[in-house]
Amino acid sequence: MTEVARPRRSRSSGWWGVLLLVLTEASLFGTLVASYFYLRFRAVGWPPDDLGEPKVLKPGLVLLLLVVTSAPMAIASGAALARDRRRVLAALSAALVLGLVYAAVQVELFREGWPQVHAGQTAYGSIFVTLAGAHFAHVAVGILLDAWLLLRITGGLSQYRANGVRAIAFYWHAVNVLAVVVYLTLVSPRL
Repeated sequence: MTEVARPRRSRSSGWWGVLLLVLTEASLFGTLVASYFYLRFRAVGWPPDDLGEPKVLKPGLVLLLLVVTSAPMAIASGAALARDRRRVLAALSAALVLGLVYAAVQVELFREGWPQVHAGQTAYGSIFVTLAGAHFAHVAVGILLDAWLLLRITGGLSQYRANGVRAIAFYWHAVNVLAVVVYLTLVSPRL
């Protein structure tokens, strides 16, 4: 009598690896946010008077654009579980386009605001650039992972690649949660 293989019900090793990565990243950002507030409450003027209050509206709208990318990533994850290659490709493409638009607008916001923020001259500048730059690097990694998945899945949707989609979707959701934390931290002097 031959035994029929049962479908796997547990998470893949890749998903668990991404979970450990996300927990490590949460520790990193927890430390950066704690450093920000430590410096903020120890400083006489925060941000320095010559910088003015942080902008809220434009960065908030850009944040909303980034958070919206979780929807197509969730769709891609569900479609990968159902082995619907076309829906995975469409959802990953939508997330990639939204991520690229976010990155382009964010670069423009950096160009507008960073000339006044001197990372090497003030504690505010240093922690602002570090926190915003680390977050942007994580978004860039998410964009690269989406592009890599798109290229891989055009060749077919194996179980291995479906696991990759689910793991990267989890990473992308974590990046979006961190984006909200970073945004609230950086605009906290206005709140």
